[in-house]
Amino acid sequence: MGIKRYMIKDTNEISLSKLDPGEKGTFKSKEEASVETERLKERLAELQDILFAQKKHSLLVILQGMDSSGKDGTVKHIFSGLNPQGFTVTSFKKPTLDEAAHDFLWRVHQKTPPKGYISAFNRSHYEDVLVPRVHGGLSKEDLKRRFRYIRQFEEMLAEEGTTIVKLFLHISKEKQMEKIQERLHDPKKHWKFDVSDLQEREYWSEYQKAYEDVFRESSIEKAPWYWIPANHRWYRNYLALSIVVKTLEGLDLSYPKLDTPTPNISELISPHH
Repeated sequence: MGIKRYMIKDTNEISLSKLDPGEKGTFKSKEEASVETERLKERLAELQDILFAQKKHSLLVILQGMDSSGKDGTVKHIFSGLNPQGFTVTSFKKPTLDEAAHDFLWRVHQKTPPKGYISAFNRSHYEDVLVPRVHGGLSKEDLKRRFRYIRQFEEMLAEEGTTIVKLFLHISKEKQMEKIQERLHDPKKHWKFDVSDLQEREYWSEYQKAYEDVFRESSIEKAPWYWIPANHRWYRNYLALSIVVKTLEGLDLSYPKLDTPTPNISELISPHH
């Protein structure tokens, strides 16, 4: 199944309630998908090598989703084969006092990837329009202005050579509770539990509407949003990886050539060596 099916294009018609978070594509089994996922990991490593050598493009992957939708797991699985020398990941939390004293995009811009690099944002500047939309704190006019800043910011990054892929991990409310219960029952996952996850569930519908607003306001041609069915970890990882690989394959990546004619090695080596 092609990745274009998951690109959010018709933003006026987007309704998360009509998108199936349990979708598994055309795979007959998890094992069948795992073979393709491993192939894609190898392909991503190859593409990263060319990207890093060429130093012409950079890639920014933004991951958003409800609590427990699998943002950490997606980063861990799809980027596990990358050379860490050319990869960075940033998890944006509540702004520090210093960050809050600047405009909301200030801290984000500092973490965007330089040419040749791949960066992942685990949560991002979109938190600054989602949380105020659900919990208040900003007027409608302020939110509109922030969306305009985000569009301009992402357009600027794109024009300067950063390709942006925005992934929304779409999980059902039932699956979210199942994962929260996993964290409570498994001692190895206790550290992941946060009581605020339960508190935020009370605002599930409001967050769904807020995300639909995000798609309407910011799924621009140069930085589109994709929705990722996230109820099944293995399909979530496969699809996210497919989108990243296809995006890189769409760039004019090639190893740089020597600026000078290829030297004759034998002439450069001293006979004493």
